[in-house]
Amino acid sequence: MTIACLARTISVMSKSVSVIITDDLDGSANAGTVSFGFDGVTYEIDLGKKNRARLEKALAPFIEAGRRAPRSSSRRGASRPGGSLADRSAVRAWARAAGLKVSERGRISAEIMRQYDAAH
Repeated sequence: MTIACLARTISVMSKSVSVIITDDLDGSANAGTVSFGFDGVTYEIDLGKKNRARLEKALAPFIEAGRRAPRSSSRRGASRPGGSLADRSAVRAWARAAGLKVSERGRISAEIMRQYDAAH
């Protein structure tokens, strides 16, 4: 058998995959993913129209009274894991008063940050 004959005898099968998103609360179809956050944690849930409306109604007074927080960036979190959240100008002023050498701008050494955190 030649390669040309072999190629004609191979049948190609195709597969179609459908993803149906259902409501996580009641199992209804045609749901969409909703993201929300609480206490620093972001959640996702799949909700149909009815349950999405229930969630929006329940959160409405809190959303109206609250304020939008800036989105946190993964880069920011990765640059200073576990780092101090101290005001940098306060750290510089404290370091100068303590007789430590600190630059006017730029990065403050980890040692000075540790000393500041220990003192406060």
